Amino acid sequence: MEEGQQCEFSQRRSRADGFDEEAIAQLLCILGQDFAQTVAGRLVRIMRTSMTTLTQTWMTLLLSNVLPSDHNSDLPLPKCQLVYAIQTRMSVHVAQVIADAIYLFAGMVPTRHPLDTDKSNRALGFPVLITGLCQSYRVPVTPSKVIRPPITRAFIEKYCTPRQAHGDAHQAAGAPPPPR
Repeated sequence: MEEGQQCEFSQRRSRADGFDEEAIAQLLCILGQDFAQTVAGRLVRIMRTSMTTLTQTWMTLLLSNVLPSDHNSDLPLPKCQLVYAIQTRMSVHVAQVIADAIYLFAGMVPTRHPLDTDKSNRALGFPVLITGLCQSYRVPVTPSKVIRPPITRAFIEKYCTPRQAHGDAHQAAGAPPPPR
């Protein structure tokens, strides 16, 4: 992108009528599923159990590499908009998305774990970037956490296959998911 130019995703986000939540739900959710809502009816997120395989795959990729998160059981509305933009082939300035996320992450006040105040209650943002920078400056790095395996077909089949929200005997027995 040239200086001052916005990608389609950023343009849509800045408009009041930028994204159609119904269209987002139709694309990202399995048939019959929708956004989770607040008591007041405000759309807030799509739960993993409501997502298509493709949406779960994009969610995993984004939350592991672009917009780090401490959990991956749901996608809040703003991240749903990003996945929707990607799946509908809108232009997305990924470097700007990452830069914005780093800026927000760096400005966050650390919170403490409710049960153990010596621990932080936040995920480490951009661990691969931080580790890579440390290694490039010859800082000894001893990972204390196993990094998630690469997103391969086997990973997708194991972790990104839609499951019934309330359980299903065939799913529990290892049967393939029903056709969509």
